Amino acid sequence: MHQTFDAALEMNLLHANQAGADHNREHFDEWGITCLNLMSSPGAGKTALLEKTLAALRSELAIAVVEGDMTTELDADRLRQCGVPVVAINTGRSCHLDARMVAGGIHQLKDLLDPRSLDLVVVENVGNLVCPAEFEVGEHAKVALLSVTEGEDKPLKYPVMFREANCLLITKTDLAPYLEVDLDRIVANVRQINPQVVIIPVSAKTGAGLEDWLNWVRQVTGRSHQPSDRTPDLITA
Repeated sequence: MHQTFDAALEMNLLHANQAGADHNREHFDEWGITCLNLMSSPGAGKTALLEKTLAALRSELAIAVVEGDMTTELDADRLRQCGVPVVAINTGRSCHLDARMVAGGIHQLKDLLDPRSLDLVVVENVGNLVCPAEFEVGEHAKVALLSVTEGEDKPLKYPVMFREANCLLITKTDLAPYLEVDLDRIVANVRQINPQVVIIPVSAKTGAGLEDWLNWVRQVTGRSHQPSDRTPDLITA
């Protein structure tokens, strides 16, 4: 009985969250905004990737960030240095952002600017490899990060995030030569979970793979001016 009650409560929470996420997405669609939900375990490199992304694309796209963190604004302060609007959401004890929290962030953005002036909103979720994937926030696409330092088995041990992702970035590839890690094995494990996901190996430190990532962002926002003349490493349609 107790397990049945817990399962019913979880279903009700997810159902209520989905309704909120759908409402958020309606707003984004009305305003002509693409929303990306950036998810990973702590330390996989979400903020470093965003710094590089904002620096490269802010002249092409009007971008804002909704930054989720449990207690601080350290990452939000880093991103504010990139010259884009950043709304910080402290979740307290919650290990993920949910649709209601992001709705609050949307209202804060509306106090700063006309949302119709934006092309892209990036939600940087709380660092956690499990919960963020279960709670939609109104995004049009989910982007997961997995650093080479986390090992090859994480897609198999934590499958939900990799199953839900539209794009997977394998980060910190500059460290691969110093680790006993096989990038091909990571890719194979991800493909067991999600055969269709776009996979892009990147290094925010060296810049390797970043143009492939930027082109993916341009594509999902409808700002790709022309087809790429090459296929990025490990990307499949």
